[in-house]
Amino acid sequence: MRRRNFLKKIIVISVGIISITNKLFSKEIFSKEIFKNGIFYNNYIDHKMATFKEFWKWRKESNKPEPMSFPLAKNNPKFLQENRTKKTLTWIGHASFLMQLEGVNILTDPHLTKRASPVVFAGPSRTTAPGLDIEDLPEIDVIVISHNHYDHLDYQTILKITRKQINSQPLILVPLKLKKLLESFGARNVKELGWWDTTTFNNLNIHAVPVQHWSNRSFNTNKTLWCGWVFENANFKSIFVGDTGYSKDFSAIQQKFGHMDLSLIPIGAYAPRWFMKDHHCNVEEAIQIHKDLKSKKSIAMHWGTFQLTDEPMDEPVKLLKKFTIENNFLPDEFIAMKHGESKIL
Repeated sequence: MRRRNFLKKIIVISVGIISITNKLFSKEIFSKEIFKNGIFYNNYIDHKMATFKEFWKWRKESNKPEPMSFPLAKNNPKFLQENRTKKTLTWIGHASFLMQLEGVNILTDPHLTKRASPVVFAGPSRTTAPGLDIEDLPEIDVIVISHNHYDHLDYQTILKITRKQINSQPLILVPLKLKKLLESFGARNVKELGWWDTTTFNNLNIHAVPVQHWSNRSFNTNKTLWCGWVFENANFKSIFVGDTGYSKDFSAIQQKFGHMDLSLIPIGAYAPRWFMKDHHCNVEEAIQIHKDLKSKKSIAMHWGTFQLTDEPMDEPVKLLKKFTIENNFLPDEFIAMKHGESKIL
């Protein structure tokens, strides 16, 4: 009897220690203070941003290759406009996807105009046309924005979509402190979320999750948050990573949600590494993100649309093919789609 009582005490103490440890770990991972003195911070790197001297060094040393355009896949806008039953994914280009999940039409970081710039007459110009025009889009239910950089948050695209759907504006989900900017674009149905916050649309849970990046638009560095987005229901989990450097955030996301059925992961805009590493993953790191998320299937993005950095524009997709073979991935486990290509999930 004494031995049995002793074993019970050991078990209770052990369970208590494990429980407390897990709570402390969860508190550390999921509750870190990220907003101090009006500035947002990443979880795993210092706030220090590149100086103007470092930026100017990159621009002076930059040896940008020739711009490249890529062929557009033929898709079926009529099917996409009418579809409310099948899960589909269409890559519009860069970080812009049309996702159709459980009858909900979702756009990620929609950019369907010519330039990623604060002005229409200068700045990075598309080398590959959008895979869908705004007129081809179905009625959009939800738009998610990962951060405020001009290649991910495009005023003209938001303006045209909200005007097109003037009587049924989409729900626009944004990271903290971005609501007022979207409302200034004419959006009337905007909701802000912080990391690990959740909202619902129909039967779809949508979560804002941490990634490692930064924000700036008109000299307001890191005064608005950045994030990825997880879409979840009983049968399917997917993540739109947005822009990110590699970090332990993805292990934390996997810890919270389990495996991903589908992950949309950036593979481009990574050179030179000394300047880009903290905030833009390269292809090898994108593959590690896929592994950290325990993703069944991943799709590459953030390549072949704008020439933003120093690597050849076709290098990321070539390296992706090479590294997925070296990692013994299944043929369709981590792939790049053509601009405009649609897939039934």
